[in-house]
Amino acid sequence: MRRFAITLAIIALAACATPARMHEQAALDTIALGCGLTYGELIQDEEQKKLLLLIHDNPNAEQRTCVTRWARKNGLRPVFVNMQFPEEPAT
Repeated sequence: MRRFAITLAIIALAACATPARMHEQAALDTIALGCGLTYGELIQDEEQKKLLLLIHDNPNAEQRTCVTRWARKNGLRPVFVNMQFPEEPAT
């Protein structure tokens, strides 16, 4: 019984140490669209693969919740970056 408990503990620790995989930008764009965002607003950091960045001007609660749920299901940590983009000049 003790050996089983030790084996189970080792498996649990190994599961926590699995490296994050890089997701294709097309897949992230699909998730973004499903969360009410647009293309390119959801990116995965290439150096810190566990970070999923949402770059959007003031995302609402539903968008943040949607991204957070997907990130957690995929072993990623969501990071929200609020950016105010300059408005297009009137022509």
